[in-house]
Amino acid sequence: MLIMADRLSKERRSWNMSRIGGKNTKPELKLRSMLHRAGYRFRLHRKDLSGRPDIVLPKYKTAIFVHGCYWHRHPGCPKATMPSSNTDFWTEKFEATVARDQKNISEIKKAGWEPLTVWECELEKDPDGVLSEISEKLEGGR
Repeated sequence: MLIMADRLSKERRSWNMSRIGGKNTKPELKLRSMLHRAGYRFRLHRKDLSGRPDIVLPKYKTAIFVHGCYWHRHPGCPKATMPSSNTDFWTEKFEATVARDQKNISEIKKAGWEPLTVWECELEKDPDGVLSEISEKLEGGR
């Protein structure tokens, strides 16, 4: 196995990684726009719900998490790659993220809310299909 050294210094790589935001990502903004155009009204990042869901639809008691395939390890997705160096660190980091996601979903359910996860790649491939699925779940529960 060939292991390539990072072209950036450890400090520069750390600085770059620290700039990756968790709110208002492109997929999240895209979904918010689609939901708003479809007539859904929502709140953002509610602190009182576990995991601060990206989009909260109080009328439907639904919390939506918009997950990046790489960071949240979308099963079977080609975007969920593993870095070739420092694999122990990355494995531990990714496993902690997945465990935190599962805990947040469990706590949302316990609070009586319906959690939904939208994956970045699904939103890129079929945005209309994603919106249809969400609408079916929201309107079907009425």
